[in-house]
Amino acid sequence: MAEPQQDNNHEDENPTITRENSERIFLGGPHSRFRELKFVWRVVKEFIHGFRHLHFVGPCITVFGSARFTEDHTYYQLARQVGYALGDMGFTVLTGGGPGIMEAANRGAKEAGAMSVGCNIILPHEQDPNPNLDLMIEFEHFFVRKVMLVKYSLGFVVMPGGFGTLDELFEAMTLIQTKKIKSFPIVVMGTEYYRDIMELIEVMVKRGTVSPDDRKLILFTDSVDEAMAHLKKNVVKRFGLKQLLFIPKE
Repeated sequence: MAEPQQDNNHEDENPTITRENSERIFLGGPHSRFRELKFVWRVVKEFIHGFRHLHFVGPCITVFGSARFTEDHTYYQLARQVGYALGDMGFTVLTGGGPGIMEAANRGAKEAGAMSVGCNIILPHEQDPNPNLDLMIEFEHFFVRKVMLVKYSLGFVVMPGGFGTLDELFEAMTLIQTKKIKSFPIVVMGTEYYRDIMELIEVMVKRGTVSPDDRKLILFTDSVDEAMAHLKKNVVKRFGLKQLLFIPKE
């Protein structure tokens, strides 16, 4: 008779699963079928939690960027302008809910009188929710949060950021390229910061790893006005959004 399957966890033979470490334990290798089933159930509950809270927040544009820029930084101020402009157009501004660029975009949205929403990820550092949120939803798992940010957005604005920001950028581009989503504009703010990425895309086109048309998936700019015009053309007009309204809470 085969021996029962054992959990393959290198940190602890009998780990206590918490909100902070459930994803790490799951990704550590195969576990017992019962533990895998429990994890799936946790994920299902988290998806339902996200659906319930985000279903009625209105047409959203998600803003990504680093949590590490402070209020006096040029990129923070640019993100604040972007958030204001999006809110002024009538969009709900959706971010990861943390500090830095996310705080700036949410702050700008609030200043424009628009809805400001954060999908916060539970991390041991950097991700305390910022104070400019009308609605904050917490997520344990990065992949659930990423699905929500795509599902409930009509486009992305990508500010300067680190690995997480690039992850979101290239995943969105891949989803568009493979036609998993469509009519989904991506605006990248900061041509100097992203110069190497722009050049890398040209190398990919030259070597044939992406097609020339794939360059149309993304707009690189430093102009808030150009970014808003691009979103107006590719979201407001394409989706037939005649008027975007946000009614503030009493």
